[in-house]
Amino acid sequence: MKVKLVSGPPTTARTFKEPGELADKLSPEDVEIVREIFKTPLTGSYNWDYEVANSKIRRLYELGKKFNWDAQMDVDWEVDFDKSEGPSQAGLNPFHDHPVYLAMSEEKKNEYAWRSLAQVLSQFLHGEQGAMMVASQLVSCAPTYDAKLYAASQTFDEARHVEVFNKYLRFRCSVEYPVNPSLKLLLDKILTDERWDLKFIGMQVLIEGLALAAFQTMAQTTRDPLLRQILTLVMRDEGRHVAFGVNYLEDWIKALPEAEIEERAQFAYEACAIMRERLFSTIVEEEFGFDREEARRMSIDSQGGQAFRNFLFERMIPNLKRVGLLTESVKPKFEALGVLHYENAATDAEIDWASLERPLETGPIRQVAAE
Repeated sequence: MKVKLVSGPPTTARTFKEPGELADKLSPEDVEIVREIFKTPLTGSYNWDYEVANSKIRRLYELGKKFNWDAQMDVDWEVDFDKSEGPSQAGLNPFHDHPVYLAMSEEKKNEYAWRSLAQVLSQFLHGEQGAMMVASQLVSCAPTYDAKLYAASQTFDEARHVEVFNKYLRFRCSVEYPVNPSLKLLLDKILTDERWDLKFIGMQVLIEGLALAAFQTMAQTTRDPLLRQILTLVMRDEGRHVAFGVNYLEDWIKALPEAEIEERAQFAYEACAIMRERLFSTIVEEEFGFDREEARRMSIDSQGGQAFRNFLFERMIPNLKRVGLLTESVKPKFEALGVLHYENAATDAEIDWASLERPLETGPIRQVAAE
């Protein structure tokens, strides 16, 4: 095993061999571990009172234990799917009538579609690694027993998500793209901040809300039953995570001094601005000859881009309001983003227990569909 220390994340895509040709032929000497070091002034705390103080958080923790799923055994990796037909529903490609796209061969168009999917799923993968590390930090720095237990269970959830997206990228896409610089910046801010509640805000409300929006958008548009099953399982976990964050932060934030509330509200706004505009990558389009800025704008204005923003802010804005971070000073900024009209939508504080307690749909997809 070779360990390589780097000062930043990779900037180029990594390709993989066909499924079945990789893991069983690599020796330890073939594996290179690429590490980027970060430091954080994390302040941890013991909690010597083991009484259950928050029944909602404990119930979410119990659901996490009950509905644990295995990325290897509970996902139907053998389901049939013809990759030549493309990964997504027809008509969703924002570049379908662009001259560069029209000039491609059918084979090239299919390669472009799969690489576009791989780019998005790569961000899921990198984001889930960040979530795993933040959740592990929360085990130490969360102030109560209930929150520590839940953060421990979430850490394992995030590890499972890293595992399943990593495997899908290798199994179906055969390529992995580097982390989006804006996503990396947001993760760095959350991981290296010393304030435990900012980690909660950044991960449980913002990043997890972003993940749910992206997963919902993709689950509605993918043609691959394997990916749809994966996303359905992951979304069940993420729904618990957001509910945990909103319910736990609600009382805490409102008890802070006004200046500290405003500081956190500004952080939440800046993160939302990044999510709205700067998480749309054009790395694949540039590979295939598109102009970077034109491709970025077309992606943002596309049907898929609009659906993503609707899902994102329909959850994000009312959750921020519920925990006290949609202050009068940031409301005009959200109005300028065109998303303030969501402020009175339903929040994740009202937990849909029936949905979270519904049996998991695991195992062979053919059997699930027939039941």
